[in-house]
Amino acid sequence: MIAIFYLVLQILKLYSYVVIANVIVSWLIAFNVLNTQNRFVYAILELSYKLTEPLLNKIRRFLPNLGSIDISPIILLLLIWFIEMCMKLYIAPMII
Repeated sequence: MIAIFYLVLQILKLYSYVVIANVIVSWLIAFNVLNTQNRFVYAILELSYKLTEPLLNKIRRFLPNLGSIDISPIILLLLIWFIEMCMKLYIAPMII
């Protein structure tokens, strides 16, 4: 049971890194630092979008329109942090 607990924590941490990478890559593409014509860049962008967009779209449905500012990755990261803290505070004492 402890192994599953730590596996879930590591998956949440890895997913938060994917969200951060998605934000950074999208900024680099927006400022023309990276070119999407490059196959490697396109593959990384496509992978990060496929991993993050389903949850980000669900969060965007509840957010007001802020123009060109997208705060859904911040809310997703806060949600991941909240889940991690709840697991550490409430589930860890029960299994350890």
